[in-house]
Amino acid sequence: MRPFVLVSATGTAGGMAKRTPVGTIGKGKRGISTLGWAVRGAAAGAAGTTALNAVTYLDMTVRGRGSSSTPEQTVEALAQKAHLPIPGDEEKRQNRIEGLGPMTGLVAGIGVGVLTGLARASGFRSQPLVGTLLTTLGVLVASNGPMTALGITDPRTWSATDWISDVVPHLAYGAVLKTTMDAFDRP
Repeated sequence: MRPFVLVSATGTAGGMAKRTPVGTIGKGKRGISTLGWAVRGAAAGAAGTTALNAVTYLDMTVRGRGSSSTPEQTVEALAQKAHLPIPGDEEKRQNRIEGLGPMTGLVAGIGVGVLTGLARASGFRSQPLVGTLLTTLGVLVASNGPMTALGITDPRTWSATDWISDVVPHLAYGAVLKTTMDAFDRP
């Protein structure tokens, strides 16, 4: 564990940061703007999403399982609820849905990254494990929440294997996002 030093927004010891059990709140040594942290968060979210996808594809390869259709089902349900038809003949419409499905994961992953960047801009610095778990939880809710609310899936009915297949890639996301955000904060 790193020693704790109170540091002001200008980088001098002055008492602007406050240590809590889950992390540190205060501006720290970097004078990065809120927009700068949001952009860094988006980049970290994209990196985390890449890690999530890599772990998912590795799982599919190792176990020989197919991809999930829930992202595409989510796109169709959201389009129906918003009364926005997805244009094209059956083949083009299906291709558009297959393209939009994975984009929901990108939006969730980058969006959680942006929120993490905004938390960082407000001065929150979590411990590594806490940050990994918080971002993992955030992206689990961002990705599975809409599917659950739309009735596409019900996590209460998932088997242990289903949970592992979902949580492990999201943990990879959380670890990469946290590590990347911490790297942005180093002097």
